[in-house]
Parts: sequence; structure tokens; C-alpha cells
Amino acid sequence: MTLAEKAYFALRHDIVRGTWMPKQALKMAVLSKHYTMGFSPLREALSRLQAEGLVSLAPLRGFTVAPLSIDEMWDTVNLRILIETEAFRLSIKNGHDTWEAGIVSALHALTLQSQRAATNDDDVLWELERRHHAFHKQLISACGSPRMIDYFERLYVDTERYRIPLLLSGGSAKKRNIQAEHSQIAEAAIARKADVACKLLAEHYRLTAETIERQEAENSGKIKALG
Repeated sequence: MTLAEKAYFALRHDIVRGTWMPKQALKMAVLSKHYTMGFSPLREALSRLQAEGLVSLAPLRGFTVAPLSIDEMWDTVNLRILIETEAFRLSIKNGHDTWEAGIVSALHALTLQSQRAATNDDDVLWELERRHHAFHKQLISACGSPRMIDYFERLYVDTERYRIPLLLSGGSAKKRNIQAEHSQIAEAAIARKADVACKLLAEHYRLTAETIERQEAENSGKIKALG
């Protein structure tokens, strides 16, 4: 892995998890000291993050963390539903025993970690998020399209910026049994009920988006732009 790649992954990780806040200036000198890296790999990483929409570049201001907004979140969620339901449908059609076994394994690991997450320990929560990503990626892993998988990864990161505060606050668990939702999606997939499985996946994403929107409305008086 090159220095630019290391800088990219470190910056992306910290932006998604809120180390660098929305609209915060990303000064090269500060970043260089924080990551113990030179300006060149950091600039390359910031340019890549700008192309992905996580970083903004303004004349005379330099790089800043991209702002968050409910409208943008819904745009991302709807695109994610469009792409992932098609990838999921293809995986249900093409997936074999190893794909099914992968879903069962990923669901089991996610369920176990979800039970531990009641401790509110940061390391436990981040491991829960890692397993959550692994479960959703496994659902579409047999789609046969590397480009769809790439889009999944990018859109997952985009929505993660909105979900992480919800996860840390415990708000995602209120009035929802998220693990039951995951189990229902997995069961429909393994039963090869593509229409049911895709409908459940889309509803799962919309419910999360609605929860985020409702929480932000409660916290900020329905302000559209966050941060």
C-alpha cells in the first residue's frame, strides 16, 4: 500500500467516524502532524476523497469536510436501494452453497456482536459496524459485477456518515428490532424468494433513513444542513 493509499484510508475512516467534523477545514499542516505524513500523499488522498464527495474544495479556503444534509442522505439511500436490490436479485439467482453459508455465518456474527453492543463500549460498537458491513456485502457478493460491488462500497461509506451518530446514540434500536430485519432478509435470500428479499432490503434501508431524519428533526428543529 502506498503512502497516498494509507492517507486516503486513514482520512476516510476519520471523516466517517466524526474525528473531522462536517465543514471543518482540513489544513495540510494539521493533517501532516496528525498522520505523520508529508503534504504530497495527503493532497492525493484529499483529491480522491473530493471525487467521492467526502471532501469539498473551495477557492481560497482549501479542503474542508463535506457537509451533511437530509436531502443528500435520501438521494444516497435511494441510489443504494436501486443498485443493491438489483445486485441482490442477481446474487439470489447465481449464488451457490458457499454464498448461502456466507450469509448464515455473517448473520450469526452480526447477531452475536449486536448482543454485546448493549455495553456501549466503543470497540464493541466499531466491531458491530464492521460485521454489519460484512453482512450486507455478503448479500450481494454473488452478483457477478465488480462494478456493483464498488458502488456498494462507496455508497455504504456515504450512508455510514449518517448512521454512525445514530449507532453511538443508540437511536437505531428504538422501536425497531434490527436483527430481526436482518434475519428476515437472510431467510428470504436463502429461500430464493427474490421479490420478498429485495423488498425487505429496501424497507430496511428506508426505515434507517426515516429514523435518522426523525432524530435530526428532534435534535435540530428540522434543520436541513447538519454540522
